[in-house]
Amino acid sequence: MRNEKLEKIKSIISDRGLHYPLDVSLIGATGVGKSSTINTLFGETLAKVGIGVEPETQFITEYKAERFRLHDTAGLGDGLAADERHAINLSDLLLRTFDEKQYYLIDLCLVILDGSSRDMGTAYQILEQIVLKCIEPKRVIVAINQADMAMKGRNWDYQNNRPEPELLNFLNDKACSVKERIKEATGLSITTPVCYSAEKLWNLDKLMDHIIDHIPYERRKTRA
Repeated sequence: MRNEKLEKIKSIISDRGLHYPLDVSLIGATGVGKSSTINTLFGETLAKVGIGVEPETQFITEYKAERFRLHDTAGLGDGLAADERHAINLSDLLLRTFDEKQYYLIDLCLVILDGSSRDMGTAYQILEQIVLKCIEPKRVIVAINQADMAMKGRNWDYQNNRPEPELLNFLNDKACSVKERIKEATGLSITTPVCYSAEKLWNLDKLMDHIIDHIPYERRKTRA
């Protein structure tokens, strides 16, 4: 199913006459599951997933399928010095240009939040102080990973690999709450975030649809 989604992305890029590949940056705090998200979207192990508290991505790494490229970025929240370094690298990525500086490289930002945490401060800081200073709000989407741990692992149907009704309601409420809190904290109006679990391979189709629905109609131009 994920391969079909990748084919759809390729088709949309062609139909809209975009330069390709479509470049999407994955942004989030350390431990939100950016690397595991990359692996599940592509359907194979491409990015090394950290074990315990050690972050695996200390710099920007590219993962490419035909006409679709993901840029995994270092997670913020590892300390002031590391965050300052990562913030500079992230800003540089979002403002990187090509084709004689006519276009910006990154077309779309996917900000990933941790569904198992109530503390969204780092995510809002990333959005307000870095992302929205470098890219238009319409090119920013949000998703919530680790849905299976949103209630500390409770109410997950392990036999059928899906949330039970109580957890599903909790996730829906969390997505709406995150949307409102992002609006309050940053002024950014976003589409309601998609909840998913990269580890459990749950709701990945909806995550891909979320990306597909926000594929831009044109590249980001640095000048008219």
